[in-house]
Amino acid sequence: MLEIPGILERSIARRRLLQAGGIGSVAAMLNQATLKAEADTSRTPIRTCILVMLYGGPSHIDTWDMKPQAPSEIRGEYQPVATSVPGRVVSEHLSRCASLVDRLAILRSMHHGMANHNSAMYQALVGRRPKIDLDVLGANRSEDFPGFGSALSYLTAAGKLAHPTDSLTNVALPHVMHNVVDLPGQNAGFLGGQHDPLQISHDPNRADFNVPNLRLPNGVTEQRMAKRLSLLQSVNGRLKNAGGTSVDLYHERATRLLHSESLQRAFRLHEESDAVRDRYGRNTLGQSLLLARKLVESGVRFINVNDKIYNGQDVNWDSHANVFPRHRELLAPFDLGFSALIEDLADRGLLDSTLVIVTGEFGRSPRINGNAGRDHWPDCYSVVFAGGGVEPGSTFGESDPMGAYPLSDAVTPGDLAATIFWRFGVNPLHQINDPLGRPAPIAEGKPIKGLFTNNV
Repeated sequence: MLEIPGILERSIARRRLLQAGGIGSVAAMLNQATLKAEADTSRTPIRTCILVMLYGGPSHIDTWDMKPQAPSEIRGEYQPVATSVPGRVVSEHLSRCASLVDRLAILRSMHHGMANHNSAMYQALVGRRPKIDLDVLGANRSEDFPGFGSALSYLTAAGKLAHPTDSLTNVALPHVMHNVVDLPGQNAGFLGGQHDPLQISHDPNRADFNVPNLRLPNGVTEQRMAKRLSLLQSVNGRLKNAGGTSVDLYHERATRLLHSESLQRAFRLHEESDAVRDRYGRNTLGQSLLLARKLVESGVRFINVNDKIYNGQDVNWDSHANVFPRHRELLAPFDLGFSALIEDLADRGLLDSTLVIVTGEFGRSPRINGNAGRDHWPDCYSVVFAGGGVEPGSTFGESDPMGAYPLSDAVTPGDLAATIFWRFGVNPLHQINDPLGRPAPIAEGKPIKGLFTNNV
């Protein structure tokens, strides 16, 4: 991956080129515009964001945006149920969430143009459109734009966001999503490995769940570790004197995490009561959402919870055939775990400062196909929000009577990206340099302010 020093060097070289070409005034004007943009930030920033990614693409029509008046080949087999908001319905397989709709904001007009899992996931996790639909199938992610958590890590390191020094900025769990290659948008891209998430790759539902990277290796005592760190500092000093690159940043971060009691406590799921663990659900998604709540308590800024790992309709939400029995299996643990998360955060006084987002990389086709399934559909789908200042019990945007296209207030993943940064108090126009040293706004869209109470 490209390192930050290289990016800065290219940026400096570019500025010198601009000055040599007699257009330094243009660069100065752009700089002033950036400074002005950075002054326009949210008045009520959040502390944490949890992004729940339902990989494969859940059906919006069979969950949050039902069409009970549509023909049978559109509306499907599921029945609508009343919610805690009069006149609002959701799927019968979201019965627990139905009682919490008065705490949620449901966006029904998300759309983009990428129908491939990889390119759609890049849009969903980065907020930027690939050049073509199959543009991100390669395994080399070093030139990608960073994912949301990685961008926040960079902004924190740059002093744009305050953050406790003994905690993490960016965590992803319980696995890396994969489709031929690891799906794009899950790392720091051109920002470099120092801003990658701490990737949890153990199932939190296992009795032996642990995070090996946050423990001293077997046979290594605190005293022995102190000697290793002393030796490393000596090596770093020699590297600096020789003009090399120090690894201080990495070992200081690792040492800090090894000695952070709040972070270590967050991963001790066994300390939670059986009643709490049962409430979330004794399955991978449920225990991952419980772990996310514990990470919120420890001060982690951004948490990706990935539901399902591999491509294929038998292992995730990609139900091209038999969509109704398959989604029914997946909705049960989601309904239990997500409702538990929202109630738990609220009971602990953490929901107002935590923005929770549930999405897929796209929705599913309105018309049921010949295999009793629904196909990829990026043209319109739903995203669910809770906490973080959202207007409780609200909706934003509307789909047409078939759920095929936005009817009003159409938004894009770029707008979702802008919304996340805005809620953290960062202006979406804040610029970072791409691999060629060119400045680019951290988000391409505009904040979806209509989702939030008093638009603040």
